[in-house]
Amino acid sequence: MFGLETDVFILLFISLFAACAFEFVNGFHDTANAVATVIYTNSLKPTVAVVWSGICNFTGVLLGGIGVAMGIVNLLPVELLVDQNVYHSVAMVLALLLSAIIWNLGTWYFGLPSSSSHTLIGSILGVGLAFATMPENKTGAAVNWEKAIETGEALLLSPLLGFSLAIVLMFILRRSVPEEAKDQLFKEPKKNTEPPAWVRTILIATCSLVSFFHGSNDGQKGVGLIMLILIGIVPYHFAVKADLDPRLMQTNVTAIQQTVSTLDSTHLSSANRVRLVQTNAELAELSALVNGPLVEGKIPNEKRLDVRRDLLLINSNIKKITADEGSNLSTAQVAQLNKNLGEESGLRRFTDYAPLWVILMIALSLGLGTMIGWRRIVVTVGEKIGKQHLTYAQGASAELVAAMMIGMASWLKLPVSTTHVLSSGIAGSMVANKGVKNLQAGTVKNIALAWILTLPVSVLLSFTLYIFFRWIL
Repeated sequence: MFGLETDVFILLFISLFAACAFEFVNGFHDTANAVATVIYTNSLKPTVAVVWSGICNFTGVLLGGIGVAMGIVNLLPVELLVDQNVYHSVAMVLALLLSAIIWNLGTWYFGLPSSSSHTLIGSILGVGLAFATMPENKTGAAVNWEKAIETGEALLLSPLLGFSLAIVLMFILRRSVPEEAKDQLFKEPKKNTEPPAWVRTILIATCSLVSFFHGSNDGQKGVGLIMLILIGIVPYHFAVKADLDPRLMQTNVTAIQQTVSTLDSTHLSSANRVRLVQTNAELAELSALVNGPLVEGKIPNEKRLDVRRDLLLINSNIKKITADEGSNLSTAQVAQLNKNLGEESGLRRFTDYAPLWVILMIALSLGLGTMIGWRRIVVTVGEKIGKQHLTYAQGASAELVAAMMIGMASWLKLPVSTTHVLSSGIAGSMVANKGVKNLQAGTVKNIALAWILTLPVSVLLSFTLYIFFRWIL
């Protein structure tokens, strides 16, 4: 496969298996949250619910694009992503995957709705920080902090908004729903009894939305992981998109060069003046490559990682230069640059992609994980967050808020935690019903503790594992 040596092929297989295992365990947590309300309220039988959720997740992964996936990939520094030593790449992916799986399994075992997103982000940060200690890292690059801060803000704000919006939605329902319907909507589910048809329809619809948007967001994280593995271990095939004619880059390169040539560097910061020189050199290098002789219209294997590095650095440097207060570019010029850098018709279409088989593999792993591990999380969501059992109104409110939040995050290409958004929505609906005293302090404390510990524990685990794997590989 891919013409690899036997030991490298085995390491690739192990890495891909570990990535699928992460998504499988992710299904225990996040997709189980998506089906919790329809199962707990008897709206759907568990088997039907998880199969339907799997279909919606599959559709979400398939139609959700790859913006979130590339955001995950780009958390790591360019130097780590274009390391020519395949064993260094194996150490990277094994460290971040194993640390994420260990923490996810531990929290699942205790039935805690911990965040797979936080776990993955922490693992990536740990690997980046460990890479900063390596002797070959001459620049000291550790993490793409700009992207990390943006990601952290999304992960922090989403549960706070979920909690608040669920309270608002519950208030609106109490004020707007007719009295005869209110009695049905605000009562606890009866054991083995389906809710009224109209309530059941609402709950199934909100579950479907959460599952779809979960696929479009959390499913992409697995896609990003697979691409990290493929780019690191088999760069000749996946560093740049192989089925695009590289000569198409020339139009973008020429347009970018023309715009960049109008920059007055005297008003830029010293760091951005250096970036401008580097960018011009990288643009010239790309132009010479795509205009030179290309066998069968393909980039030579030994040049593919270099091309990826140039494309990533051009994109990163130009964004920093145009954000400089001393930049004399107009709004129209910046928009033109972004178009020629973008993933639709710009340079990033050569780096920001994922093969269909990767998407299908991740969707399948998510669905299987949901079918096996849903029960523990469903019980926690339905009975242990609040002192009263979950009502139909609370389930529908929490799921609708979660769908809105996750859908917005996917549109903005930001990763959020389905677990955090939904469980905070459940908590908000409980508070809206009978105040803060309606929350079970023990469960809320355990969930909060898992949230607080997830980042530092996963950072420490992946940091340690990366150092260990670099030592033995």
